[in-house]
Amino acid sequence: MSSSCLALIGYRGTGKTTVAQQLARMLGWDWVDADVEIELAAGKSIAAIFADEGEQAFRDREVEVVAALLEREKTILSCGGGAILREATRERLKSCRGVVWLKASVETIHSRVSDDQTTADRRPNLTNAGGRTEIEEVLAARTPLYAECATLEVDTEDKAPAEIAEEILGKLGLVS
Repeated sequence: MSSSCLALIGYRGTGKTTVAQQLARMLGWDWVDADVEIELAAGKSIAAIFADEGEQAFRDREVEVVAALLEREKTILSCGGGAILREATRERLKSCRGVVWLKASVETIHSRVSDDQTTADRRPNLTNAGGRTEIEEVLAARTPLYAECATLEVDTEDKAPAEIAEEILGKLGLVS
């Protein structure tokens, strides 16, 4: 089954949610953040899900939520940074109209994540190291999975959200 959705993947802090909003405005589509939907369904933050139920329970929820969101029409889906960890989600993403991997340097990701206080309380550290070391380790582990899923890779370094969205639409042949 094919989906008319466009999915954005990539590490936390690469701009998935902001670019999803921009793309939705330009296309007249809906947008949704999978992490927010998981939190709404669970009634608690991702950090609380990790603390109460563990990462695997969070990933189980993520597989179900992403599958349901991909059933929507003309929707830009901002996937959580770890959504690609489960094979079931990677397989479902293949049904999308496009899967765009937003990329940024470790320095940029660290800066953006450190400056975003709205997510600091909602999202857990993924390793004991935290900070820049965590980004380097987790990004290195996830990079092959992002590459496996992506139909398009876009570098977000020093680009405005509108510029990134225009690049995506142009490369995917979508009219804005």
